[in-house]
Amino acid sequence: MTTELLQIDPSELRFVFELKKQSSCLIQLANKIDQYIAFKVKTTSPKKYCVRPNIGIIKPKDKCDFTVTMQAQRTAPPDMHCKDKFLIISTVVPFGTTEDDITSDMFAKDTGKYVEEKKLKVVLISPPSSPVLLPVNGDIKQDPSNQINVLKDRVPSGIENIPPPLRDSEEVKGLEPALDTREDKTDEVIVPRHAENVGDMSPEKDDVQLNLAKSCEELKSRLSMMDSKLRETEAAVMKLNEERRANIKEKELLKQELEVLKRKSNAKVQAGFPLLFVCMVALVGVAVGYYIHP
Repeated sequence: MTTELLQIDPSELRFVFELKKQSSCLIQLANKIDQYIAFKVKTTSPKKYCVRPNIGIIKPKDKCDFTVTMQAQRTAPPDMHCKDKFLIISTVVPFGTTEDDITSDMFAKDTGKYVEEKKLKVVLISPPSSPVLLPVNGDIKQDPSNQINVLKDRVPSGIENIPPPLRDSEEVKGLEPALDTREDKTDEVIVPRHAENVGDMSPEKDDVQLNLAKSCEELKSRLSMMDSKLRETEAAVMKLNEERRANIKEKELLKQELEVLKRKSNAKVQAGFPLLFVCMVALVGVAVGYYIHP
């Protein structure tokens, strides 16, 4: 299949970078064919970005927007270069498919169907109304050359000529990201869905709180599982103890019955006459009878 499924506008994610401030970027996906298309968004830094929505269905010749929010950062990357990347995966789905029907198997290449993948890079730009920002030891500093230019542009009348805002082409020039050896890891990390009030979030605190909440939930689940297993073990031990007691009682009863049988057999033997004694009596009787009646 050589037909392009989606048209992506813009072709890169551009964020206005300011320290300790969030920044958002809107991406529009356009369906170029006459079939339903399912899409999914992935990134190499899922904790740094929030994507809403990260999956969806686009009807034929229709469009769909998703917003990418970069969490507030405490430090600036070297030379404003960002190595983060996004991957948009799309494939054709049956007519009438909804967002609830989307599964990870839809985007598997081993099924034999066509899966389109498009990579988007992240570009950081300075605020349009601020002077050029240069990163120094992780902190953004104002370019001193820009201050000198502002001083030179001042006119005798006392009115200051502020240089015009930097154009996008000037801001992006020289900011091409280096080759990322982790580029293939894009397929491994899925962008999670975040809460609706993203704009009011404090990223570092929220990350810590989320991690603590997840840890507490995991500990609670583990404790509940261990408690249930402990109860099952106690029930099994009680059952085994009862069976052991029953076996002991049954053994004692068998011993008692065996002793009774032994006593009965001994009593029967003592109550009769020995065989030799009976034979001797019989011979004596025969002899006496013979002498009496010759």
